[in-house]
Amino acid sequence: MAVRYPIVPNTITVHLGKPDENVQDVTLPFTEYVSNVASSELYPTWPRSCLIANIYCIISFAMNRIYNEWYRSKGYNFDITSSPVYDQAFIYNRSTFENINNIVEEIFNNYIVKGNQIQPYFTQYCDGRKTTCDGLSQWGSVSLANQGKDVLSILRYYYGNDISIFYNAPVGDAKEGYPGYIIGFGNAGNPVLAIQRDLKRIRQNYPAIPAISSTVGIYDEETVEAVKKFQEIFSLPVTGSVNKATWYKIKYVYTSVKKLSDLYSEGLTESEATFLYEDEIQYGDTGIEVEYIHYFLDAIAFLDPDIPRLPTNSIYGNNSITMVKAFQKKYNLPVTGVFTYQDWNVLKNVYQSILSNIQSENSSFIDELYPDYFLMKGSKGKDVRRFQRFLLAICRFDHSIPGVRVNGIFDDLTEKSVKKLQQDNDFDVNGIVGPLLWRKVVELSKRV
Repeated sequence: MAVRYPIVPNTITVHLGKPDENVQDVTLPFTEYVSNVASSELYPTWPRSCLIANIYCIISFAMNRIYNEWYRSKGYNFDITSSPVYDQAFIYNRSTFENINNIVEEIFNNYIVKGNQIQPYFTQYCDGRKTTCDGLSQWGSVSLANQGKDVLSILRYYYGNDISIFYNAPVGDAKEGYPGYIIGFGNAGNPVLAIQRDLKRIRQNYPAIPAISSTVGIYDEETVEAVKKFQEIFSLPVTGSVNKATWYKIKYVYTSVKKLSDLYSEGLTESEATFLYEDEIQYGDTGIEVEYIHYFLDAIAFLDPDIPRLPTNSIYGNNSITMVKAFQKKYNLPVTGVFTYQDWNVLKNVYQSILSNIQSENSSFIDELYPDYFLMKGSKGKDVRRFQRFLLAICRFDHSIPGVRVNGIFDDLTEKSVKKLQQDNDFDVNGIVGPLLWRKVVELSKRV
């Protein structure tokens, strides 16, 4: 399982003014941003422990904004503003102090956390003279440092004894939360898990939203109904699927009800940030994600001579890496052999293109191809009808299977037959048809 720990971003995009001001956005290295804010708000002659404590606050505040996509979830295209009224004081192109720069280089990939929460803590602070607040007082921290208090003692004085520092966080490019495609019925994966997790929590504050019982990250009928009610409540087009606008509205409401960008946050625990699917698949990995990758690559390789068609199983091995590298090279992706979410999105698009544009000489083959989304009770259409035809061939041979009506509707009878097949072939018995069960049904239909 993959835990979505926050990463320290390589860059940050700053809006040079208040959120709604028509001013320039600038993108700069995260370390330069932190040094700029620290040099704008702090005196370089302050005690070192005081400077470090305050710079930790600056880092954590900025990372909280980025991790929660606070402004992006409101429809803006920046991470933070330069206004101290809203965020932190940033003065574009100003010079910075050498001792502050040195501290930032030492600690930029450390941030503050509270209790068992994993999100960077919202370290509210103020100068302590002109303005006061419930968080850290910058001038007050000078007094504490002069009393001999160390960095952690200063921070705990203001934020509580359960404050700690998360050291040596990974550094990388901050990724947009929205996966880049509309998520709807039959989709699966971490984006679906995130939607379901968020809506389950939002429902505590908005009980009119229907309950979601799924825990496997498949976008089912319950999820459709929950999304529709959310869209109705928040005046969005009621489609039951999640586009970019709905995604970020869910994100914004979730952040708000949990107070993730608040001094007194409910917080995000490790279990809440743990997803079923790994962000990266590499040599030696096993599991259903690996089998899915192999299925789609094999189907593409069958029709594309640029992708070698090699034997694979449920382990991501040397053959997997060879096929993935060929795929990455052809579609202008980083040629690493490690399979990422970026690769997954491209793979799905290529597979879908094959389904839409398959040549006439291979038209008989298209009927056997999985449709690129999960089929389950409530699914309708030509893909359900295709599956039912394969299933019918098996039912005519194996009378222990309840049966099927080839009507293009995934009804109770179809679900019962799917569950019996899953039981007989050592699949999870959930009545849901994914690529592996689809392939098994096609194989069995050919045998009989």
